[in-house]
Amino acid sequence: MQNNSLAPQPLILTSWKQKLALTLAGIAVLLLLVVAFARNAFAPAPVLLTALGLMAAGAVLFVREEYLTRPEGIKNNGVWFRSLSARGVWAWLAAIVLTGFYSVLYFGPSAWFAGLTDLFNPLSLLVKGKAADKWFVYGSLYTFSVLVMGFKFGFKYRHNRYQVFRTISVSFFRLGFAFLIPAFMQQMNQPEYYFTYFWPLKDWYGTPSAAKYFGGYAIGPYLLAFGALMTFVATPVLTYFFGKRWYCSWVCGCGGLAETAGDPFRHLSDKSLKSWKIERWMIHSVLVAVVLVTGLLWVNSYQKGAVLGAYSQTFYSWYGYIIGMAFSGVVGVGFYPLMGSRVWCRFGCPQAAILGIFQKKKSKFRITTNGGQCISCGNCSTYCEMGIDVRHYAQRGQDVVRASCVGCGICAAVCPRGVLRLEGAAADVDARATDLRTVHVRLEEVGILEQ
Repeated sequence: MQNNSLAPQPLILTSWKQKLALTLAGIAVLLLLVVAFARNAFAPAPVLLTALGLMAAGAVLFVREEYLTRPEGIKNNGVWFRSLSARGVWAWLAAIVLTGFYSVLYFGPSAWFAGLTDLFNPLSLLVKGKAADKWFVYGSLYTFSVLVMGFKFGFKYRHNRYQVFRTISVSFFRLGFAFLIPAFMQQMNQPEYYFTYFWPLKDWYGTPSAAKYFGGYAIGPYLLAFGALMTFVATPVLTYFFGKRWYCSWVCGCGGLAETAGDPFRHLSDKSLKSWKIERWMIHSVLVAVVLVTGLLWVNSYQKGAVLGAYSQTFYSWYGYIIGMAFSGVVGVGFYPLMGSRVWCRFGCPQAAILGIFQKKKSKFRITTNGGQCISCGNCSTYCEMGIDVRHYAQRGQDVVRASCVGCGICAAVCPRGVLRLEGAAADVDARATDLRTVHVRLEEVGILEQ
């Protein structure tokens, strides 16, 4: 973005405390990299505690200096002038590193992560009762990122109770229901089950293979029943009362990472009409694909493999590689610095698609607007991570009822006039989405120009 002002944009500097914080975090990352290559040269438990401790200490020191030494209020100063948050050199490097990491994680051999798995063995033995693998390493770093960056997010928006609430919520569900509980279940010789993911997002949970796997455990039928209730009962009921935010902004691990670690990139989401059209086609196509694949696998199972034959496992594996790995992982997170923090949620998540259908068709949740107070500053649209042109609705005094809205509430938080509010509609739940409450009057109609 070119700076056309008479005075040059001032440099965005860091204090000596923030430089110290970055140094601590840098040493921690270097320590992890050294151990990844050196393997048994260091005692794993002290090194892991030291590395994670340095990262956490650096984050706390940096955040306190960034936000507690200044007045409350959202600080998005210079986001279009920082290289990392403006698709500059650092953004491209970050995208390459993230995309490369996810590519190696999903498609590379486990031996490439031998050093890190050895390092995380003490933690894995503590919570799971078995040695670590690359997925445990990934889950641990994922959870740590949500917690640390959630700490940053909470301080940044500490004046907004809703933002603090949902940050605590996603951190709690990520740590407890998507990390500790599944690990403890394995330690008790029970199946690993992620309570925050269910069909269609966790598409495997809806397949005959999952039914057979969980059926081998005493607790298995209860887990299958829980998943079915969440998919077919809780999803429509909770979405009716709270919109899709109950899941996408309060529970989901993908949304949790996007809201915390991805917060500096939320303004990069494309708000164009073309992007919206692509989004609707892609996300609903993925939902249809999940439904068809699941149905086909059940038919194939009922016919004892006669439908797909020897290609049964290959068919499902290809779907898992293309959607579950390449899209949700590699592109979904790797493209944060280039396309914003909700790439997967906007264009590919089948859970977001089905929640969006319920929200659009029958939900009390909407973002109400007071168009008479709107000054068209555009903050709401700029910081909408889902690519919604919120200002268009605000100028018209029209409630924002969009299938893609995850109810993060940032548009309302950054509005300087209090134009936007997250609310639940009353009896007129079906009509309010089309109401225009801002009246535009031509001057000629009131005779002003004739005087």
